[in-house]
Amino acid sequence: MFFLYGAGGHAKVILDILRAQGVAVDCICDDNAAASEFSGLPVLCGSESPTGTTIVAIGKNEVRRKIVAFLEDRGGVNFATAIHPSAVISPSVKIGGGTVIMPGALVNVDTQIGAHSIINTGASVDHDCRIGDFVHIAPHVTLCGNVSVGSNAWVGAGATIIQGISVGENAYIGAGAVVIKDVPANAVVVGVPARVLRFAPPKKNIE
Repeated sequence: MFFLYGAGGHAKVILDILRAQGVAVDCICDDNAAASEFSGLPVLCGSESPTGTTIVAIGKNEVRRKIVAFLEDRGGVNFATAIHPSAVISPSVKIGGGTVIMPGALVNVDTQIGAHSIINTGASVDHDCRIGDFVHIAPHVTLCGNVSVGSNAWVGAGATIIQGISVGENAYIGAGAVVIKDVPANAVVVGVPARVLRFAPPKKNIE
């Protein structure tokens, strides 16, 4: 059985990607779903989630991590990837389970993307980038070559990170920022050029 965990806008996009790939999804799981049907599929409570293959279709990194941990503790699931046919992915790219690559994205040679991450619509990831687990690269972000993005980081829509920059774990980069210096872990950075606005407490990793 193939099911998605999540019943929001992000899940709609992932469902559309899977259908474009020819993957049949059997049901949706979500504890907070507003209806018993989602895009023509039945909705189950999360506590009733079946065994089988899944993608956690939730955009927020910390919530996605929590649900993945819940499913792993229950056992009997494996995590698929979803890559839209319009995305351009080098054959040398390595992609972790549960990761989703949206329409129009470009991922260039020798890049590594961790598990349960999101490369959103129209994002550009150049050569030799390293993207950790549970990262969200928002729509139309540009990562130049040799950029490293730590686990749980969020890179906001339209941000640009120049070549060779390192972004620490749990960092948050605001929409439209231009990052020309390394970003420490847990930092919130905004602006052109990007500057540290504040430090947020680290997200608790749920194992």
